[in-house]
Amino acid sequence: MLDLRFSEDELERRREHITAFIRDQVDAAGTGGAVLGLSGGIDSTLVASLATEALGPENVYGLVLPARVSSEGNMSDAERVAQDLEMSYDVIEVEPIVDALLSAYPEAEGDHVAVGNARARVRGVLNYLVANHESRMVLGTGNRSEAAVGYFTKYGDGAVDCHPIGNLYKAQVRQLARHVGVPEDLAAKTATAGLWADQTDEDEMGVSYETLDSILATHVDGPLSVAATARLLEIDEETVEKVRGMYEGSAHKRQVPPAPEPLD
Repeated sequence: MLDLRFSEDELERRREHITAFIRDQVDAAGTGGAVLGLSGGIDSTLVASLATEALGPENVYGLVLPARVSSEGNMSDAERVAQDLEMSYDVIEVEPIVDALLSAYPEAEGDHVAVGNARARVRGVLNYLVANHESRMVLGTGNRSEAAVGYFTKYGDGAVDCHPIGNLYKAQVRQLARHVGVPEDLAAKTATAGLWADQTDEDEMGVSYETLDSILATHVDGPLSVAATARLLEIDEETVEKVRGMYEGSAHKRQVPPAPEPLD
């Protein structure tokens, strides 16, 4: 696979660039700080680490938002991250709100995708409820790999004010996390969106992050054809085409909702 790792100098440049970006976004919005959801995973842990560095821990507020399907280990890790970074946080149960939605529309019960996306959207609503009340902005925790293939919930974890690590592939997220001192057990943790039981990102996407990152960098974001990418990475063309299809099929998630062209 392609080696997407940064040099030590580049890692430090990225760290400084992202922390400056967070400060600039908060200053431009005229808010008093930031709110973000803490999942116990590497993406939210890295964003929390960079945000507390950029703004001071007193100006970053975390929300741990467990649902019925959430891993106790992940939720415990989320609280550990907040405590280690000395930032304030709250734990708010998501499931009672999801249950209220299902009582209003019981036809969706048992549809794990629809209910999982509802959980993500409830988390987004809670992030903004706190952000509005505290006059803060919502920081996203999505990375470049997930954004490219639409592996996020529209108006859920995609409903944020900015994406501090949105230009980093997953491998680069892990590398930068280690560079800024994130504990290895968190940096190496298996990624999951936590939308239903036993979910993992790679199982759901059907491709490893290592392969996904490499295809994105060489073919989707890069100049190589499907055939050339498959030869370079020593994988089959069907895998490259699958990732390309995921990218094209999720374009609507990365765009402002469309409106008709103006009439003459």
